[in-house]
Amino acid sequence: MLLSDFMYPLSTSTCFYDNFKFTCCYFKSVMDSELFRVVKEQYGEKFKALVEEKVSPVAGDISFKDLGIENAEQLLGKLDIIINSAATTVFDERYDVAMSINTMGATNVLNFAKKCHNLKMIVHVSTAYVCGDKIGIIPERPFHLGETLNGDTYLDIDEEKKVIEDKLMELRAQNATEKQVRTAMKILGIQRAKLHGWPNTYSFTKAMGEMLLLKFKENLCVIMLRPTIITSTYKEPFPGWIEGARTMDIFVLMYGKGRSNFMMGDPDSILDAIPGDMVVSSILAAVMHHGSDSHNTYNDDELIYHVGSSSTNPLTILDLGSYLFRYFTDNPWSTKSGSLVKVGKPMLLTSLNELQRYISFRYLPMLKVLKLLNAILFQYFDEKCATVERNISFVIRIAELYKPYLFFHGSFDDTNTKRLRMTTTQTSMTDVVNFDPSCIQWEDYFINTHIPGVVKYAF
Repeated sequence: MLLSDFMYPLSTSTCFYDNFKFTCCYFKSVMDSELFRVVKEQYGEKFKALVEEKVSPVAGDISFKDLGIENAEQLLGKLDIIINSAATTVFDERYDVAMSINTMGATNVLNFAKKCHNLKMIVHVSTAYVCGDKIGIIPERPFHLGETLNGDTYLDIDEEKKVIEDKLMELRAQNATEKQVRTAMKILGIQRAKLHGWPNTYSFTKAMGEMLLLKFKENLCVIMLRPTIITSTYKEPFPGWIEGARTMDIFVLMYGKGRSNFMMGDPDSILDAIPGDMVVSSILAAVMHHGSDSHNTYNDDELIYHVGSSSTNPLTILDLGSYLFRYFTDNPWSTKSGSLVKVGKPMLLTSLNELQRYISFRYLPMLKVLKLLNAILFQYFDEKCATVERNISFVIRIAELYKPYLFFHGSFDDTNTKRLRMTTTQTSMTDVVNFDPSCIQWEDYFINTHIPGVVKYAF
């Protein structure tokens, strides 16, 4: 089995030995992380031998042909399953970077898979939000090559690649700095995404990756997993583990640290959350089910799995606000100076215009006074002024980026996923691979598991 997420990007300027050494160091850092604490406690001194027996780190990069693997032919007869979860998940990533990883990376994985002699399947981890700003029940259906969300344009992926090349050439001709190139390519990604109906570069490039996989898969079994907003682990290997602050956790961090006392969103919109271990369990269930099916006579529609909670156990923005207030009232964040951050009940702002008005009323007058004092006191408050301005810009940028998810009025149909869950009950594997969101009590999960996990690992 090949797990693309363990393939750390190669440096093309170094030799293979250096790349492999770096990959081994990266892999060791993963194995040494707290995530493997339970397994280490279970196996003790045998843990290292177990890992060496079961796992082999491979230096590679999915943006390269043959995944950038040195002597790739040695793997071709050994692989039976490829799980591709490698991606850049930055919503406004540089268009060239997102294209090379999320779109062309998927094609590189597919082309490599076609060379494997005994491959049973590719499990491709995408995102449920390839649907864009859809309203109502969103079916588990494939994208067709050239399809757009607005229906007004035709999506030519080769043309998109040319747009990227032309823009980079233009920037080089202008002797643009690296910062200017980065900014321009980020803007280009958002522009191209919105042209074709997607809200951001991430969901757009992931959708194109899906299109290419299903168009050119030939006889390969390609399973498409579309998780929603991934949160901390529910039970396995232990509750509350998370890596970094993403999506809704940005707001947890800002609110808990006292940087904002509001939330954005429609009170009727649903936050579709799913714990990370349930996503992993759904991958394992798909591998077990389709790996044991020698016929594999499924249509593409039947091999797409929405892994989320909105259809069976919906969570609202108002719910999240209530949980945040309760947790941080009882467990206030302690600053470096030792003072406790007191939080108020978060306001719900229902539009970007409301946010702008709120900032104008609450923060801009304070900033004007601060700038006046700064001028009188010979720039004594320079750093403070810059910090306030950065915070305001950050809040507005985050609100714009996350708007599609905070005002989402869709519900993800998970008929295929429910069928997949049934296969685990038939094989007595329900306890091992639990990915049933109906068992989650959101209040208990957020207050006793998720928010403490975010505080521990991301604050």
